[in-house]
Amino acid sequence: MEVSPELKARLQRVRLFLCDVDGVLTDGTVVMGGQGEFKRFDIRDGFGLRLMQNAGIKVGWVSARPSPATIERAEDLKIDYLHQSPALKVETIGELLATAGYSWDEISYMGDDVVDVGALRRAGFAAAPADARPEARAAAHYVCQASGGRGAVREVVELVLQTQNKWDAVIARYVA
Repeated sequence: MEVSPELKARLQRVRLFLCDVDGVLTDGTVVMGGQGEFKRFDIRDGFGLRLMQNAGIKVGWVSARPSPATIERAEDLKIDYLHQSPALKVETIGELLATAGYSWDEISYMGDDVVDVGALRRAGFAAAPADARPEARAAAHYVCQASGGRGAVREVVELVLQTQNKWDAVIARYVA
């Protein structure tokens, strides 16, 4: 994919990838019943996040909705930062950045709804799934071809790694 010089500069600065959970890592469906809560995560998105970590980029999830299913998946993928809080995402991310030593310019944030717009507007590189709400798509630097929970995260992971010239090394690791 051909990217503009401005978008390329934004992608090259990414040192931390943050995203929302419901509607980004999932299709937004939550199944609830007597056995608890269940969410469906795309395996390729999860593997993409591990590839990003292996390439030296930290990964975090910021959700306004606490969920045991999210905790379980984050632990499974060894996500670097997990914040589940009803606080404004801009405040949560600001605290994370101050603690971890990153600036807004160094992060990629991916969100799908109005609760994500503030973070999308501040992030150095902002992305939204194809099926995101119009306000989130309008605030993003990049709107994915894929929908939330259906490969949108993987699409952004590959875009970042390819732009940073890390993709060939990622592929080489899996070629005998």
